[in-house]
Amino acid sequence: MDSSTHSTFLCFFLLSALLFQHSLAARRLSAEVEKQPLTITYHKGALLYGPISVNLIWYGKFTASQRAIVSDFVASLYAGDYQNQKPSVSSWWTMAEKYYAQSKKAPPRLTLGDQILDEECSLGKSLKNSDIAALATKGRPQQAINVVLTADDVTVEGFCMSRCATHGSSPRSKKGRFAYIWVGNSAVQCPGQCAWPFHQPVYGPQAPPLVAPNGDVGVDGIVMNLASMIAGAVTNPFGGGFFMGPATAPLEAATACPGVYGKGAYPGYAGELLVDPTTGASYNANGADGRKYLLPAIFDPSTASCSSLV
Repeated sequence: MDSSTHSTFLCFFLLSALLFQHSLAARRLSAEVEKQPLTITYHKGALLYGPISVNLIWYGKFTASQRAIVSDFVASLYAGDYQNQKPSVSSWWTMAEKYYAQSKKAPPRLTLGDQILDEECSLGKSLKNSDIAALATKGRPQQAINVVLTADDVTVEGFCMSRCATHGSSPRSKKGRFAYIWVGNSAVQCPGQCAWPFHQPVYGPQAPPLVAPNGDVGVDGIVMNLASMIAGAVTNPFGGGFFMGPATAPLEAATACPGVYGKGAYPGYAGELLVDPTTGASYNANGADGRKYLLPAIFDPSTASCSSLV
């Protein structure tokens, strides 16, 4: 065997060995993927319980009517059905509470707490993640979900690029520990990404936008995203609660159902919704003071599917 033939044979042998190893690795990887549960499970971590105050921290300029839209939503979570108007915000919240049956603990009772105004933007109008965490400390230090809401002219790290909202938690301390949420008003910066279906989407199927139920695309978008984050903050407040996938990028109670608001939803179509005969606005939940809201579907771990109010 000459050197050329020997080299060719050696290359073939090495390539075959590499391909064989790659094939084995691929099969092992496939097997590991198949073992991953395709539903949301409880990871035995701490959960919220008892009375929980939802405190709203308004960062930047919001009108009184905008603040009322959001505060009425929070107040609606435990207010029952309104003059027998169904479906209601509280019936949506009941779907999220079902997760607690797996933990054998009673779900927390959420109530509207303090409203704190920072209209002058004490930390400036370009915020980092650390700034959001700092602003969240303005709320209560324990038995709380402190919600930071940023105005439409405030930029936040990752906003519009990779997220519309997020939730986290404070470090452990003698004062206690709280969960926090950040949601931005996307009306100016990225309504097609963070206020869809009330604005034309940036990507994907281009259907006409729906009419916002409270007449404010940015704030109705805030409510949709806030609802999703509250569901996540209650069921997975400190990173060891209910989720699917890696803990560093978990799919939670509502984020596991992106873009689903009614039955028959698919990319670019929010699903079958209720329509107000007077305003033409689309919604799926009735709230306090005659409010109407569009709330995301909740992932039902018992059926491994998304459940919506309508």
